[in-house]
Amino acid sequence: MTRNESAVSSRRKFLTGLGAVGAAAVAGCQSTGDSGGSGGLSGSIDIAGSSTVFPLATAMSEAFRGDDVGEAHPNVDFNIQSTGSGGGFANHFCPGNTDFNNASRPIREQERQQCASNDVEPVELTVATDAVTVIVNNDLDIDSITVEELATIWSAESQPEQWSDVNSDWPDEPLELYGPSDASGTYDYFIESVLHSGDEELSHRQDYSGTEQDRTIIQGVEGSQYAMGYMGYAYYSTNQDRVKALAIQDGDGEPVEPSLETARSGEYTPLSRPLFTYPAKSSLAEEHIAEFARFWLENATSEQLVAEDVGYVPLSEEVQQEQLDALETAIEEAQS
Repeated sequence: MTRNESAVSSRRKFLTGLGAVGAAAVAGCQSTGDSGGSGGLSGSIDIAGSSTVFPLATAMSEAFRGDDVGEAHPNVDFNIQSTGSGGGFANHFCPGNTDFNNASRPIREQERQQCASNDVEPVELTVATDAVTVIVNNDLDIDSITVEELATIWSAESQPEQWSDVNSDWPDEPLELYGPSDASGTYDYFIESVLHSGDEELSHRQDYSGTEQDRTIIQGVEGSQYAMGYMGYAYYSTNQDRVKALAIQDGDGEPVEPSLETARSGEYTPLSRPLFTYPAKSSLAEEHIAEFARFWLENATSEQLVAEDVGYVPLSEEVQQEQLDALETAIEEAQS
């Protein structure tokens, strides 16, 4: 088995485990055993938000509870929900019901205002880079697509019914579309990077199968020869035998396939993007929550944990230090 195959196998096992748990996951049930952990940390941490960041948050929480390289914290319990970035902000984090909100796009001003009205102050932390991946059925004889063609397929203004409506060389067969729901940061990012990339700002069509479960997108595309979907890279990377990723042609350049390498280098445009988590500053007053936030950033440069186990691009050491500095400032203010 090659290194790449081993990494894919590791991610597949990890993400398959997440799929078995479902959209609302408890990473770490009620703990048993000794008082555990450095300083005897204990308590619960509630996290909602992005389905894209969900597997990374779960990996970090599992590592924190049973860290092989440092102190384990088995008495810290996690409740992690995959609600979509916007759904997490609106329904969980900004009302003050969770300690973190994961997001695959930056928080919006109206979300900041909602948080402020409930005395919730979000602290923005960049945790990884993703490559949004456009997938089609393995039997479809198309290997690449332009940003303009993507915009035509997914815009409400054009709303083509058949592949040949977009490109005359493509099949005279109906389009079947799967993607994230409008509560998703991936949905928002796709609009900004694809539908708003041309001369006009297009709207996202609504006659598609929308879901917050990436495995449902994989299943839909796998099951129909003329289907297309889009999602974060991590779930695609563990299902490369089931569906095919399209290379993206942005402008006059050559089509570029999604990968950790092309996302890291900046070649994969316009669909590579930063991923975030937002702790509430007030929650950082609790030591077990502050320590978990530190742990996440301290491990955000890990090739093993971030790239091989989950399937995202780790932070550079420079970006990591910037995020740690911002976090430490927030912790100091919260605990003073």
